[in-house]
Amino acid sequence: MANKRTLKKGIQLICENLFADCVAVSLYGAKANKENAEATLFAIVQMQDNYIRRISHPEPGMPAKAYFKDLREKFSAEVQEILDQINA
Repeated sequence: MANKRTLKKGIQLICENLFADCVAVSLYGAKANKENAEATLFAIVQMQDNYIRRISHPEPGMPAKAYFKDLREKFSAEVQEILDQINA
């Protein structure tokens, strides 16, 4: 398991890239759906905030290794979901 600082930086970097991709698609895409783009951008910011907070305050009673493995799996699934929204 990486330390918390590295995990936070990784999450921040992924969210920054998702945000930039979403802005680029909204500006240069064929269809301009402003409400959908704004909702996706808001979801990215919310996701970043949620996962950074969860790293800082792990769930008590759960082994750290299992907690952070579950956190990474859920984060990856949510990133994939947002990527599907951006590509649609």
